[in-house]
Amino acid sequence: MAEIVNKIKLQIPAGKATPAPPVGTVLGPAGINLQEFCTKYNDATRDKMGDILPVEITVYDDRSFDFVIKTPPTAFLIKKTAKLKKGSSKGANETVGSLTQAQLKEIAEIKLPDLNCYTVEEAMKIVAGTAKNMGVTVEE
Repeated sequence: MAEIVNKIKLQIPAGKATPAPPVGTVLGPAGINLQEFCTKYNDATRDKMGDILPVEITVYDDRSFDFVIKTPPTAFLIKKTAKLKKGSSKGANETVGSLTQAQLKEIAEIKLPDLNCYTVEEAMKIVAGTAKNMGVTVEE
């Protein structure tokens, strides 16, 4: 069995990985085949086009690799759902948008596998905290 040499974390737009920077500059020194990674990643994420997806790449000593695709970042999902370009520059002191409880629950259900909690209600609290820090209010 090949030994793990490196673990790399990146956030890449779904279906749009190319050997050019930023992917190439990070993975090139690791010695893996950039074109092979880009092809596999793009095929695996084609159904989520437009989303930014974190990926965790495990590089082995024989230059082979595995990767695990995570759920989109919470802030990205909040901006997408609330139709915002960016969050507040002043944090919770400035309101830039709002989410309904149903939208909050939808985001929490998407994020649940990657969060450090067991129920959707706990995940909703985590997502609500992120939203508050972005200047997005949650309607009761």
